[in-house]
Amino acid sequence: MPYEVLARKWRPQLFTDVIGQEHITDTLRNALATGRLAHAYLFSGPRGVGKTSVARIFAKAINCSEGEPGIPCNRCPVCREITHGSAVDIQEIDGASNRGIDEIRELRENIKYMPSTCTYRIYIIDEVHMLTLPAFNALLKTLEEPPDHVKFIFATTEPHKVPVTILSRCQRYDFKRIPLNLIVDHMVRIAEKEGIQIERAGLAVIAGEAEGSMRDAESLLDQVISFAGQKVAERDIIRTLGIVDRDILFESSAAIIEGKADRCLDIVDKIYTYGYDIKDFYRTLMQQFRNLLISLIAPKGHLLDMSESDREELVRQARAAGEERLQLLLNFMINREEDLRFTTHPRLVLETTLIKLSRLGDLLSFEAVLHKLEALEKRLLSPLPHETSPAEGRLSDPGANWSKPNVQEKGWKEFLAFLSSENQVVYSVLKDWEFLDLSGNLLEIKSGRPSFSSTFFDDPQRYAQLTDYCRRFFEKEVRIKITPADPDPAVTSPEPAPASNPASEPDLPPTAHQVMDLFEGSVVGADGPGKPGPGPGQGTQTK
Repeated sequence: MPYEVLARKWRPQLFTDVIGQEHITDTLRNALATGRLAHAYLFSGPRGVGKTSVARIFAKAINCSEGEPGIPCNRCPVCREITHGSAVDIQEIDGASNRGIDEIRELRENIKYMPSTCTYRIYIIDEVHMLTLPAFNALLKTLEEPPDHVKFIFATTEPHKVPVTILSRCQRYDFKRIPLNLIVDHMVRIAEKEGIQIERAGLAVIAGEAEGSMRDAESLLDQVISFAGQKVAERDIIRTLGIVDRDILFESSAAIIEGKADRCLDIVDKIYTYGYDIKDFYRTLMQQFRNLLISLIAPKGHLLDMSESDREELVRQARAAGEERLQLLLNFMINREEDLRFTTHPRLVLETTLIKLSRLGDLLSFEAVLHKLEALEKRLLSPLPHETSPAEGRLSDPGANWSKPNVQEKGWKEFLAFLSSENQVVYSVLKDWEFLDLSGNLLEIKSGRPSFSSTFFDDPQRYAQLTDYCRRFFEKEVRIKITPADPDPAVTSPEPAPASNPASEPDLPPTAHQVMDLFEGSVVGADGPGKPGPGPGQGTQTK
């Protein structure tokens, strides 16, 4: 008897055999039990997750007369014919090779005939998105009003390519990727039935390579068994599938976390020597740092399926790095992936990337310094306990607390320091404004003298933003009262301007002087009187 591959031998024959698609199989079983059958179905989802298998089971359940509703018997002639693919009334059509309008016209002619042995004639069109637009148009009317004895089941991996006119005439069911732990559990059962000795950690490696596809996982397992025989070691899986050794992965992540750039270069040389694909290694390394981050965020979840020794080493490295640094490293790797994908020198890009990753800790330490400087600035801006003379200040206890017990800990100066780290524009406007009072939930301030900054918070969005900053800093709801600034004497009662050197003090409008005062600017050059007008790039300059 010829050998039957695992993907075909272990193909689901009942709805209960389908792994990870309960939201679809339960719905179809209920529809069969209640007799609520649609005339057309669309099964969409990734490859190898059970779309055509569910379509065959559904066809058997519709036509089986000996089984229970929604449960085919798999013993009657109709079930056996559908299982072996020899049923005359169940047509499986490949949409990629039968995509033209002539094939659809032939289908329309054939659906007129009544079924020979089954209750319904069922057309299963796989990869239906490959049909041409004229073929879809020829199918529209038939799909909307098919004969009572015909059912259509479409399967596709790219539902966005199916015209909406087709989608609107079908009941759509979206299949999901199968979780890794469910794939591993299923392959454990297969290995036990087939007499294969293989550890769960090795099956987890195969399931990870399958990327949620049960068919791919079974095919990879078949390939590994062909190489290693009935007793499969994890190293056999790595050699057969060309997967990066986990020892190299842990060595790479440890070198990056510990900041050892020289070890990173040695690892790249080892990868290049062993013949690993550098781009595949980089994607695997990204997955490694994803696992490191997951081990801190959800250590007891089902998102990590590996041996206990690997899990312990993963947790040790993750704790050494910390959640914030792991997130920074992973974000950097994601941003650099495109550079590696399109480069013609992948080894060079990988070396520079790993060196940069190993030195990202310096940026973190610099960030910590900034936090310390901010805390020190807040302490320096806090009011002294009482006014003292310079002599008293020198004799004061250096360890005394600077904060005044009867004064609010969070005042105007502290608020400005908070704004300087949150929004430099708002801080630049408010730093020259006058603080009047803060009592209860009312903050009173007086606007600054420059005309454009005095109306800065007339905009409702800016005023709401300032209110939000006050709420976050003072930790309570604060109402802001803005008092207009006193009129500028230079505008209300102009006085003769003092004599000045035209070369150093050009005749600028008042608004320009206000801008210079606000940003602490000065005149660095000007054309003197009697000189020709400024050309491009010439004239008065301020900074």
